[in-house]
Amino acid sequence: MYNSLEECLLDLEKHGHLIRVKEEVDPHLEMAAIHLRVYEAGGPALLFENVKGTRFRAASNIFGTMDRSRFIFRHTWDSTQNLIALRNDPMQALKHPFANVKNGLAAYKALPNKRGNSLPVAAEQIQISDLPLIQHWPMDGGAFVTLPLVYSEDPDKPGIMNANLGMYRIQLTGNDYELNREIGLHYQIHRGIGVHQSKANREGKPLKVSIFVGGPPAHTLAAVMPLPEGLSEMTFAGLLAGRRFNYSYLDGHAMSNDADFVITGEIFADETKPEGPFGDHLGYYSLAHPFPVLKVHGVYARPRAIWPFTVVGRPPQEDTVFGELIHELTGDAVKQEIPGVKEVHAVDAAGVHPLLFAIGSERYTPYQKVKQPAEILTIANRILGTGQVSLAKYLFITAEDGYPLDTHKEVEFIGHILERMDLRRDIHFQTNTTIDTLDYSGTGLNTGSKVILAAYGDKRRELCREVPEALKGLRTLHEPRLVMPGVIAVQSQPFTDYAAARQELADVCASLEAREGLGLEGVPLIILCDDSAMVSDTLSNFLWVTFTRSNPSHDMYGTNSSYEFKHWGCDNMIIDARIKPHQAPPLVPDADVERRVDRLFASGGSLSSIKLS
Repeated sequence: MYNSLEECLLDLEKHGHLIRVKEEVDPHLEMAAIHLRVYEAGGPALLFENVKGTRFRAASNIFGTMDRSRFIFRHTWDSTQNLIALRNDPMQALKHPFANVKNGLAAYKALPNKRGNSLPVAAEQIQISDLPLIQHWPMDGGAFVTLPLVYSEDPDKPGIMNANLGMYRIQLTGNDYELNREIGLHYQIHRGIGVHQSKANREGKPLKVSIFVGGPPAHTLAAVMPLPEGLSEMTFAGLLAGRRFNYSYLDGHAMSNDADFVITGEIFADETKPEGPFGDHLGYYSLAHPFPVLKVHGVYARPRAIWPFTVVGRPPQEDTVFGELIHELTGDAVKQEIPGVKEVHAVDAAGVHPLLFAIGSERYTPYQKVKQPAEILTIANRILGTGQVSLAKYLFITAEDGYPLDTHKEVEFIGHILERMDLRRDIHFQTNTTIDTLDYSGTGLNTGSKVILAAYGDKRRELCREVPEALKGLRTLHEPRLVMPGVIAVQSQPFTDYAAARQELADVCASLEAREGLGLEGVPLIILCDDSAMVSDTLSNFLWVTFTRSNPSHDMYGTNSSYEFKHWGCDNMIIDARIKPHQAPPLVPDADVERRVDRLFASGGSLSSIKLS
């Protein structure tokens, strides 16, 4: 149980989980490059003691491994997990009232605590330019806060118990922002802060916003948790921290007494500026788009303040661990929300939102003459209409039939579905709908399509385990390579536009249809890509390229495809996962920066003990 971020870091250091970086390090690209190497090596948390251009220290990779994260929350993890389970299933409290008394007491003791004028974080008033201005990727629009805790209150019901604490990225410099007076907030209008802003706009008032940076690690996790109805982020932060969330007000703005830094300001109606580009969790840049501007009111720092940060990029990254922590804490919450669901797995290697694997129930079977997807289609639609998982583009869903399945065994799970799918019955599209705002594979910002790939019943085909003859020696397809049983990656010429692609794929399908009987029956999925060697090299590459670079409605084709009563089917699915001109560029490290940071890992450097792969 920590009173501050520094207490946590000292505890990590004491137990061998942290290294101090003593050399001067440039916040422009160098700190991010160092973090990425250390994270990939499974290394410790980092405390940068000498950050160029600022007198403040910075820390990263705090949550870089599950073991370290469990260590941080070791004293409060079980009680917090029990309380969340109780909120998800309140009947347990009625069935076992005495066993759950301690959970109620823990929740009561975790309620936010107003502390009058006790404001350590306001010990010093500074400016944005005094902060560690960390730029992570070469094409980023400026310096960003990557672990901000953004606080806003409901204008209709002010007060901390109706407040929202979320993690929305913050752009501190660059673009058209006036340094020290304006910063950018990236969030969607349906999020908690967006609802608050809409209400403030209707009342003709600016929305007061506070941005907390640092503080006990529990506060960071609270900002990203999908919490049960009625459990506020501040109460959850108190539960997980083992101490109440202490707050005060200064000039009408909420202040976290335990934060290392606080930025306060106002959002005015209809005032936006371009925010971005920014290297995001899909492994590409999210481009510049208009987002709300925060007019800075004040910037504050506590004594010995430390600036925490992480680096977002192609998964897995540190935010992957956040996902695993959330899954462990919430446990079976998804089962409570969607009846019939046994498991939902947002596939991290594919950028989380683009690809979901799910296992549901199939209880309609006794009423059918043959086994086929039925109940799982109803469940699939519930999944695609629920919370963050509604952003998915591809949903692979099945039900257990005689033996257990595990969505985290990706090759086995995909293989199970591909063996059983009826490709003329079990592909279900949703077109002209919403996708992740950061996903540029669609037809516009937050606009694209979805597809449900369902399977249930007996095995229909044997999946190929080598490249079949039908995919060799074709004029328009080159370098066919086995990705996994039943999945082949092939190269083609670069994508130009969709009109050309439709003709190209028509020719490809005609060529394959003419080769019937040469093994295509064992290839239910063909991936058209720019580099088949890269796609087939690792499972992670296959998942990332295929599902981040394609829009189901526009990029799925099939041999012998046809429509029957508006339902599309085929003999072999083809996903065009070539890079499209309208898609955002992938994240590529700066070679000069990579060479510069080698010094820290060389003999005598602060990080020489870390074994890099």
